[in-house]
Amino acid sequence: MENINKNRLFLASCISLVVTAMTFAIRAGILGQLGTDFQLSDTQLGWVNSMAFLGFPIATIFGGLVYNSVGPRKLMLVAFVSHLLGLLLTIFAGGFWTLLISTFFIGFANGSVEAACNPLIAGMYTDNKTTMLNKFHVWFPGGIVIGALASKFMTDFNMGWQMQIGLMLIPTLLYGFLFFGQTFPKNESTVSDTKMNIKSLLSPLFIFMVICMTLTATTELGTQQWVEKILGNTGASPMLILAMVTGLMAVGRYFAGPVIHKLNPPGVLLGSAIISAIAIYMMSTATGSMVYVSAILFAIGVCYFWPTMIGFVSEYIPKTGALGMSLIGGAGMFATSIWQPVIGSWLDSAKTTAIEAGASVEQAELMAGQETLSNIAIFPMVLVVLFGILYTQRKKLEAKRV
Repeated sequence: MENINKNRLFLASCISLVVTAMTFAIRAGILGQLGTDFQLSDTQLGWVNSMAFLGFPIATIFGGLVYNSVGPRKLMLVAFVSHLLGLLLTIFAGGFWTLLISTFFIGFANGSVEAACNPLIAGMYTDNKTTMLNKFHVWFPGGIVIGALASKFMTDFNMGWQMQIGLMLIPTLLYGFLFFGQTFPKNESTVSDTKMNIKSLLSPLFIFMVICMTLTATTELGTQQWVEKILGNTGASPMLILAMVTGLMAVGRYFAGPVIHKLNPPGVLLGSAIISAIAIYMMSTATGSMVYVSAILFAIGVCYFWPTMIGFVSEYIPKTGALGMSLIGGAGMFATSIWQPVIGSWLDSAKTTAIEAGASVEQAELMAGQETLSNIAIFPMVLVVLFGILYTQRKKLEAKRV
């Protein structure tokens, strides 16, 4: 790896993930404003959200398939252009359909970041892939903290949603500056035979992990993306909760090495599922200060899901190569895109039912949020069973590990 500035490439990767996270956090913070300005229902807002989660897997599938031939440099160029295009189109959006298109471009950019950076980092840090992937993914929750606090601050000072979207142009231009002109490493640590990669995707273990990823991603992102709508009437500040949750997640991921070494990936995933199920159930009944308590537990639960799933594929199913790492993330985002309008419809339906029963608007929104959370809690409950099965097979997995 002569003439390769690994520190600069890792820093640029982290900043590009910050942009990805900020799009997530700020979109969560401005959903109410978008609904008011464009007269959109929660179901319609769910479709807007889903475009970001749909663009992501399309980009990861594309990126995973071409990574071996084009490398991370060109994929990051696609990410950079797509981020600029998506953000600018969002700022000048005129309604529901233009929001769908612009949000899709943002999701495509986010997926391109994931498709390029995960195998790039695995290639630079061959001896501690899962640990370094966790440190990279520190900046998803870290970026959400930045975005959530920025959104709350700008909203409190009556700065419109257009300015909040425009803020993200700054880190976008920064990661572009850091990436371009750099020498990238060759793809040495992952299997770069695309035909073998595709064949390995059919392994029962990979298919099992894809199913699990659809549930882990929806548990984490399905809850966070709707935090303003779900928790807006609980007596707690939704954006402060989002910042607190993701701040704790960032700290947890930064110090992931000892945890993963102690419990091993299957153990980490099982523990995460158990804690997440308890936390979301608690959140579905909590009000006031107890919302913060359950949110802290939620942060601990979902903290290691995403990077450990990707690290597991890289370490235990290495023949899937960069394609496997891309598709596991894509599967999570695709599932989340499907569930976004469903979650929105849960909120709409529960709110209507509560109002018809005589509840005030504020009471109806609280009841709708709690009912929606109780529905989301089913996802980690299923994961407890699936990861329990995986954990019982951990010795066989270690024996087959390449």
